[in-house]
Amino acid sequence: MKCLVLGHLVKDIIVKGSNKELRMGGGAYYSSLVLSRFCDVDVWTSFGEDFPEEWIDEVRRLRINLRIFPSRSTTVYELCYTDSGRELFLRSVAEPLTDLPNAGYEMVVLNPVAGEIPPELVREAASRFPFVSLDVQGFIRKPLPGKVTQSTLDASFLRGVKVVHADEREAAYLTNFSPTDVEVFLVSRGEERGTAYLRGRPYEFEPLKTGVVDTTGAGDVFLAAFSYFYRSCPFIQSLKRAVAFTALFLERRSVEVSLDEVGELAMNVTVKRV
Repeated sequence: MKCLVLGHLVKDIIVKGSNKELRMGGGAYYSSLVLSRFCDVDVWTSFGEDFPEEWIDEVRRLRINLRIFPSRSTTVYELCYTDSGRELFLRSVAEPLTDLPNAGYEMVVLNPVAGEIPPELVREAASRFPFVSLDVQGFIRKPLPGKVTQSTLDASFLRGVKVVHADEREAAYLTNFSPTDVEVFLVSRGEERGTAYLRGRPYEFEPLKTGVVDTTGAGDVFLAAFSYFYRSCPFIQSLKRAVAFTALFLERRSVEVSLDEVGELAMNVTVKRV
């Protein structure tokens, strides 16, 4: 299967107490990592000359093909973890993405982090490709340097998208939108019980407890894993496998997991019709 992922590859500054770590991030990065385990993946992205060359080499070693649109700057986030949670700061933003390929992809994942994908591109993708997944985080975040804030979003442009993911707080910013507008609407709540809507019908799912502090990328992994499994598996089975895959990723900070592991762990995931 051939997949396309759109979104900024990001420089993440991870702050935990007095420790700082610089690493590659962004929704497009984590989603493409997952899909690279199963698909041929192209990533369309934008970043500046300061993006580390070794990171580009790392992505290409995973057989992820990059199309890089030049930018004067790179999107940089600072993620500060404390005992009370996480604070997020946007330090700089790369150029937006305004184009799509003509055809040739069985799945397209739109995963912006700082307003880099305009709504009209979402409509175009939904009309052009058979399966489009999307995360709302980059649509509701204000792409302004400083502490990250969100704003309400007229989400009517999501109609026609196959799978949409948001966490509970993000979902509250969506207006002119109903779970019936898309085939699957995934609402996660960290390690608390989430809700998944299939054509508007709600199901509750229980994430597997991992106890990890660093949950960066969890939603992006969840979206990509569910989208892949849902291409060939029933809804509930796909949901259980996506929850299991995400838990394994958080424990290992790696997508090097086998489908046998995922299937075995998925048996411990509870999903029920509400």
